[in-house]
Amino acid sequence: MDDVSALDVPLTKSLGPATAKVMAEALDLHTVGDLLHHYPRRYAERGELTTLSELPLDEHVTVVAQVADARVHTFNGSKGRGQRLEVTITDGYGRLQLVFFGKGVHKPHHDLPPGTRAMFAGKVSLFNRRLQLAHPSYELLRGDGDAAEAAGSWAGALIPIYPATTKLESWKIAKAVDAVLPSAADAADPLPDALREGRGLAELPDALRLIHRPRTKADVAAARERLKWDEAFVLQVALARRRHADTQLPAVPRRPAPDGLLTAFDAKLPFTLTDGQNKVSKEIFDDLATDHPMHRLLQGEVGSGKTMVALRAMLAVVDAGGQAAMLAPTEVLAQQHHRSVTEMMGELAEGGMLGGSERGTKVVLLTGSMGTAARRQALLDLVTGEAGIVIGTHALIEDKVKFHDLGLVVVDEQHRFGVEQRDALRGKGKQPPHLLVMTATPIPRTVAMTVFGDLETSVLDQLPAGRSPIASHVVPAADKPHFLARAWERVREEVQNGHQAYVVCPRIGDEEDQKKKARSAKEDEAEKRPPLAVLDVAEKLRAGPLAGLRIAVLHGRMHPDDKDEVMRGFAAGEVDVLVATTVIEVGVNVPNATAMVIMDADRFGVSQLHQLRGRVGRGSAPGLCLLVTEMPGTSPARQRLGAVAATLDGFELSRIDLEQRREGDVLGQAQSGVRSSLRVLTVIDDEEVIAAAREEATAVVLADPDLTAHPGLRTTLDALLSEEREEYLEKG
Repeated sequence: MDDVSALDVPLTKSLGPATAKVMAEALDLHTVGDLLHHYPRRYAERGELTTLSELPLDEHVTVVAQVADARVHTFNGSKGRGQRLEVTITDGYGRLQLVFFGKGVHKPHHDLPPGTRAMFAGKVSLFNRRLQLAHPSYELLRGDGDAAEAAGSWAGALIPIYPATTKLESWKIAKAVDAVLPSAADAADPLPDALREGRGLAELPDALRLIHRPRTKADVAAARERLKWDEAFVLQVALARRRHADTQLPAVPRRPAPDGLLTAFDAKLPFTLTDGQNKVSKEIFDDLATDHPMHRLLQGEVGSGKTMVALRAMLAVVDAGGQAAMLAPTEVLAQQHHRSVTEMMGELAEGGMLGGSERGTKVVLLTGSMGTAARRQALLDLVTGEAGIVIGTHALIEDKVKFHDLGLVVVDEQHRFGVEQRDALRGKGKQPPHLLVMTATPIPRTVAMTVFGDLETSVLDQLPAGRSPIASHVVPAADKPHFLARAWERVREEVQNGHQAYVVCPRIGDEEDQKKKARSAKEDEAEKRPPLAVLDVAEKLRAGPLAGLRIAVLHGRMHPDDKDEVMRGFAAGEVDVLVATTVIEVGVNVPNATAMVIMDADRFGVSQLHQLRGRVGRGSAPGLCLLVTEMPGTSPARQRLGAVAATLDGFELSRIDLEQRREGDVLGQAQSGVRSSLRVLTVIDDEEVIAAAREEATAVVLADPDLTAHPGLRTTLDALLSEEREEYLEKG
């Protein structure tokens, strides 16, 4: 297939070994196709030049400007006479100085008389309080032919500015693109003709030509619209094929017995399930009853009752003769889940034990720090089938863990587990087990479609009855110290009313912690002091504003038994105030805790703050969350905290979070399996494109799973997803 090989031609052949080496090392570009998909970051308009007055210090920039002045200064150095060329350039708004020294003076002095227009690239530095570029690279901009034509080409065209590096300036990339652009004519088109024509999209060769060499802004818009579709559609086809392949896999249908464990459990519940919980449970039970594996994402608000829904699914599977495993990201969370599940089930969690229910089963805990005897017993209970439910950490994944009949895997806080870990657990079933992924961080719909597109999604957006509202306030400790004093008074008031409180800090504060900080001393300029630490804050509170209250600390480096003891004490009401790191972020459930003070709240992400806040207001008394910060009122950090205080809607907050962070952070590992991570598609702004692409992709795959009728799409998918990457999506 010659048309394919045109884009697969190594750059060594097209551009020569020297240029290709720099392209590979500097930008990870290896083939003609890689280079054609390295799109301009922006376009400089020759009539409307880049603003020089707003250049970022210490960054490598490319500017288009006109020489206003050029002067050579002679000075006496220690080794005799020296020369310095100072060139002032302007864009009509600001000015910038270029400096050339020594032997490097003559060529630019000749090339850059006043009036010359050129592109300049270099690192912005500061000298005598003025911005300058020292020894910048430059490319003169000249029109060929007569003067009128030159003026026309000058005013008309847009100049592409490429993501560049010190070793490879934008115009060198542009020249390389010029050399390979004719190959675009042979590019295999991934979009089916009917789709492209139906949506009025440009053909791929045209889109590549227009994005690299546009004459107007309309050219750029048309090219981007088409290339967005490529990214969205190809990714959605990959996910749709995974979904389709999953429906072809065999699985054991798991239907709960008519009068079994699930019925007994439901009869014991002291409350009624919300409509949302009933609806989502039905979706899950319908999936479990089919003979192919369920792949479902259960996402919901903090405190919406996801654990209850997951537990009922596990009981249904145990009813049907199988076993269920819940994988939690931390030991604290695994222990917490184990405790709450056994409490909710009561005698139903003591199957085969004295006083246990005859319809019950065993619920075992498996973590890395368990004693040998307890661990051996847990492993035995799993392999014999005595234990219907196991809750554990990564310890569940080890080779020696064997199941009697694993029917369902529930993964809590999915984004904290590597694909391989989840896959290892799924591989422990005789046939592929059903999979339920829970995430406590609500995900905008578009991100869910892009990252978890091979999972069906269930959303719990209704809080159970009896849940109380949480009031959130920003406490500006630097501007108004009396606000912080009032915050501690509020904590005292909650304790006096019989309630409990959390104080959350970003750091532990022991010696090892300090060393780590010293090693990675990359503190932000605005962050003058290290983040507040649990051990320091607890000490100050004991001696100061919370003297006399029962204060305990909890952090990740404590021995698991000590952590468990502290959590049990707090849950039993023996501790008034728990000073902790984010180990309490998910799953910790103490209904009597009504207040939370988050110190240095600006050091946490939006979703993390929302997660933390969800630990209070879990009972009948209203919750209070105080976000303490020293950041100034105008800073982005304060605006972010204001947004968290203003809404309890996790989906809205996740949107704000995504808009403020780079996409890669959010797509994370789910995108890293795809070589072409999103270049023109943005998951928040292009919601409609992603949704439409998902529909189109599903229809194409349903009609033709092997894509026999779509060779161009098949080729593009093969390039995008090597076998390893296919497998990655399969595991995901």
